[in-house]
Amino acid sequence: MAYAALSSLMQTLQHLLQANSPLNSCASCIQQQHVESSYQSLCDLQVFLEDTTNEANDIENLNVLEKKIRDVVYKAEDRVDSSLRSIILADIEDDREKACKFFNEELQQVEIEFASLRKEVMVIELNKRGSKSTELAKTSSSISTEETTFVGMKDDYEAILNCLNAQTKELIVISLVGMGGIGKTTLARKVFDNSIIRDRYDKHAWVTISEQYNKRQMLLEVASSITGINNQEMSNDELMVIVYRGLKGRRFLIVIDDLWNTEAWDQMRRIFQNDNNKSRIILTTRLKDVADYASCRDFPPRDVSFLSLDDSWKLFTERLLIKDPCPPQLEEIGKHIVRKCQGLPLSIVVVAGILGKMDPTHDNWKKVEGNLNSFFGTVSEQCQVILSLSYSYLPHYLKSCFLYVGGFPEDMEIVISKLIRLWIAEQFVNSRSDKSLEVVAKEYLQDLIDRSLILVGTRKANGSMKTCKIHDLLRHLCIREAQIENCLQVINYNVHNSKEDINYQRRVMLLLNIDMRHVYLPEHGSGITNTTRSFVVMRNPNEVRVMCPITSCFKLLKVLDVYSIDYDFSRVIPQLVHLIYVAANIKEAPSVARLWNLQTIILDTLAGWIYLPLEIWTMSNVRHLEIGRAIVMANPVEAESHNSIGEQPESLYLNNLQTLSLDSSSFLAEILKRTPNVDKLKIRAVNLHNEWSSLLDCLILLQRLEKLSIRAIAENGPLILPSAFCAPNLKKLRLDWTNLAWEDMVVLANLPNLEVLKTEGAFNGTKWILNEHVVFQKLKYLRFELEDLESWEASSDNFLVLEQLILIDINELDEIPESIGEIATLKLIQIENCSSTTITSATKIQEEQESLGNYELQIRIIDLAFTGTDWDLNEDVVFQKLKYLRIKRADDLEMWEAASDSFPMLEQLVLQHLEELEDI
Repeated sequence: MAYAALSSLMQTLQHLLQANSPLNSCASCIQQQHVESSYQSLCDLQVFLEDTTNEANDIENLNVLEKKIRDVVYKAEDRVDSSLRSIILADIEDDREKACKFFNEELQQVEIEFASLRKEVMVIELNKRGSKSTELAKTSSSISTEETTFVGMKDDYEAILNCLNAQTKELIVISLVGMGGIGKTTLARKVFDNSIIRDRYDKHAWVTISEQYNKRQMLLEVASSITGINNQEMSNDELMVIVYRGLKGRRFLIVIDDLWNTEAWDQMRRIFQNDNNKSRIILTTRLKDVADYASCRDFPPRDVSFLSLDDSWKLFTERLLIKDPCPPQLEEIGKHIVRKCQGLPLSIVVVAGILGKMDPTHDNWKKVEGNLNSFFGTVSEQCQVILSLSYSYLPHYLKSCFLYVGGFPEDMEIVISKLIRLWIAEQFVNSRSDKSLEVVAKEYLQDLIDRSLILVGTRKANGSMKTCKIHDLLRHLCIREAQIENCLQVINYNVHNSKEDINYQRRVMLLLNIDMRHVYLPEHGSGITNTTRSFVVMRNPNEVRVMCPITSCFKLLKVLDVYSIDYDFSRVIPQLVHLIYVAANIKEAPSVARLWNLQTIILDTLAGWIYLPLEIWTMSNVRHLEIGRAIVMANPVEAESHNSIGEQPESLYLNNLQTLSLDSSSFLAEILKRTPNVDKLKIRAVNLHNEWSSLLDCLILLQRLEKLSIRAIAENGPLILPSAFCAPNLKKLRLDWTNLAWEDMVVLANLPNLEVLKTEGAFNGTKWILNEHVVFQKLKYLRFELEDLESWEASSDNFLVLEQLILIDINELDEIPESIGEIATLKLIQIENCSSTTITSATKIQEEQESLGNYELQIRIIDLAFTGTDWDLNEDVVFQKLKYLRIKRADDLEMWEAASDSFPMLEQLVLQHLEELEDI
């Protein structure tokens, strides 16, 4: 990982060379000429790596040279960071002078080593060297791997449908078996997402098991999918009862993805009862014995087949060329390449990802073919070669980013915002004058997606990517390569770890589904003290939290993510002077005066109120600041006064701050005035100090603000949103308990870029009337929760591009405006715990749209919460497709009148807790 090592040390030396660096106090005693010389040597080495390409006959020599560069730079960084830490922590002048002298001696030695290394690099003659500038500038459209890999699976797909449609009423288990990457999950997903198939079942759930089976996680996933309950406090037995009751008597379709052993199946099988109602389970596994064990006698496992050469070629060209035909001069060599993939879809899309980043020339394709021709073996071995090749062909700046993703737990949906922050903190992302680091990191991620190395996960309400994930074969590749490169050590749960697993590792990721007794905790003074730069804990959210004393051994950490551990890190943090990223729990405010490089701060309190120190306002590098409840941000006015020299106090601004999450305070306005470039803002306990008006005045100043969340105190009187309020770049807005008038919606409609609006108890009043002049130009997602709305008048012209309407706990609403259904872009109306009239109106909207040929609009009803004593369904109210109806918590329902014509397809009726109902 030579390139990443160079980038990390270069950024440290850059800070020493900057005139306005936070390290100015250190720079005064440092011999700048040695810093400049070392920095220039690193620049030359970086350019060398950028200009080299992995030609077939150069790979071995180049790898040896890269390893040497990496090792030399790692040792140099250890010496520089360690001696720099001594200078920063020195409190006595004599100690400081000694530390400076030692630092300069170390720097001179580093300079000599770099000069020697640079000479060695310059005299090496590779057989071929080429620039990747053309390749890096080339872009390709991102196509969903799940969509493209469905090529050639028609027979398998129809076979599954035949099993689903079988006349037998018994519960059937349909097993799909095949090697990783062959398309089992894609095939199951295609069936599971088919709306016609889903309509036949009352309950649906998708559960991913993976190699490390976790019974509790499985129970939580099933309970959440089946009942909507995701209660972390419930025991396993309680969850099993919930799931059992949720499925009892219902026809269900369950997908169990990636099952690895029969023991896991035995534990799961008990909760899926056979009620002889044509319920079905689709199971995917790589192991034939597991598939045989789980399958029903009359429905043997389905071996998912490899693609034919024709289908392989079709998949390859669709992935690589989209709709364009393959150039004639490349077709022959292209088919040779595809043949080497041996019909494995994952290999095909990965190879297409490699070629998609190259100029489509015969020489480039011939180079890839040559690397493939150098190996012959089984399909599994060949797949590993292809995947390794995809890593080899990555640009240097992407390799470390890709390997880092492998450190996240298997099958985890990785939150993109967190991944990007970590990449930046790990110093994998190169700065560009015209783009922020976050934008560059997103481009890196998109590049990996385009190469089919990273998959898109879930999306946000506005359609942008929220999470990503990685295929487990690629994850195994990452872990293997990361260990070889000394880039990352993943310490897994249920694995005993030796000293060698942690000592001298650059980055450590601890996957906490774990007994900490199985993890080696190094003693003070061990090698880990001077080598480890990152310690990240990924805890299974269902496991008991543990303390982690291991961090006291890390002296040169740049990344510390221990947010999932209930342990007080307030005394550890101040000693880690090189920290860039910290996420932790604290019991008292840590001193941050010496943490010159902090960019991301995520803190929560374990006990009582905590006031952040005033020096937080001198930390000019901070980009993301998220502090939990009961942690109070420091007053900038006090900080200015405390920091002043002479009569005129120095103005303090956090101009680099992009993300801010905090509790409100009496000086909130001052905080916002001094964070002018925030684009994501979350404020809790608003108006506790009567600061509503000053807050709105300051929001107008935040010209880059794109995402805003305001949670007011519940005791608010009516608040006012002035017509002058303006946030020109605001895209996502959440309002909780603001007690606004519905008429203030006019102000929100005037926000020119608003795409997402979520509210919870935010509006006061029972009637919302939108006239023709109120138009939400870009609103795609609208969610109301716990509003007192009774009457809503609106037309399709008020919402030009609305795609999703979500109503939760709106118990008094008469009906959804009928013309809402006429919005051409509307895809979903979801109703949860709302009045019966709301549900009826939604059903009418769907029926009206279907009569006009619009079958795209989905109505999703989650639970029914009726209000009032009478429910009278006249002959015009018909639930056309309703098969399952459950009414609960309607304590005051006394009379229910309905005819069989109201529910023509109803199969099951469940009534719970209806104490006053006289009869059905």
